[in-house]
Amino acid sequence: MHKLKLHWQILIAMVLGALIGLIFQNTHHGDPDGTIYTLITSLGVIFIRLLKMVIVPLIFTSIVTGVSGIGGGKSLGKIGLKTFLYYLTTSLFAILIGLTLTNLIQPGQGVNLGDQNAFDPTQLSKPGSPADILIRMIPLNPFSAAASGDMLGIIFFAIFLGVGLTRIDSKYSDFLRNFFESSFEVMMNITQIIIKLAPLGVLGLITKAVAISGFGLFSAVGKYMLTIAGGLSIHFFIVLPLLFYFLTGINPRYHFRAMVSALATAFATSSSNATLPVT
Repeated sequence: MHKLKLHWQILIAMVLGALIGLIFQNTHHGDPDGTIYTLITSLGVIFIRLLKMVIVPLIFTSIVTGVSGIGGGKSLGKIGLKTFLYYLTTSLFAILIGLTLTNLIQPGQGVNLGDQNAFDPTQLSKPGSPADILIRMIPLNPFSAAASGDMLGIIFFAIFLGVGLTRIDSKYSDFLRNFFESSFEVMMNITQIIIKLAPLGVLGLITKAVAISGFGLFSAVGKYMLTIAGGLSIHFFIVLPLLFYFLTGINPRYHFRAMVSALATAFATSSSNATLPVT
């Protein structure tokens, strides 16, 4: 199996995990236990912990290295503006697609999920103003932000540090640049080792999910799942490829081929944080 590409290994692990999960569910009536089950599901827990272990140092060193290598503030500002506009555009399309499909399909109509607590929309946390969001991005203590996994704070400080490196004399900046580049290479090497364990981790995660939940809930939330899948498919297969081709002139197939391992990991782990190192 190790001769196959990583995304095929992950997909095979998903199928095997679903089958093993069904076996445990049928033999333990939805509440599985035992040494073998614990060993298999522990693979998923270990894999997620390993991925989360490398997130902070990997993201920090990669951003510092990338920003410091861009050059002056003009180049950085141009890239920052393009990134912001691209994110704004894709988010707008995603919102419009989601609202349109939800109002057309109405996936919650007539669904009964049993005795559940009523949803209280007043308990939703609302985002603050753009100024509040910007203020929250600035960490009071970068080391505290790293320890608590505050990604926005880490990214903000990393960008600021990278910009600072472009503004000082080379006799001072070269040492730090080499240090962060070396650190980044080490973290990438560690990450690649962890990524090779992805099929085993996915096997454990899918086994646990199917063994505990099974497929019974799918019928109750089928319309909801179809709405989500439809919205994501439109965004993923139509909107993003068209934007990609319009902005780069490159066939989107090449980008999808490069991202397939990250996409498979995202699907299997349901964790954006866990997918960051693969991306």
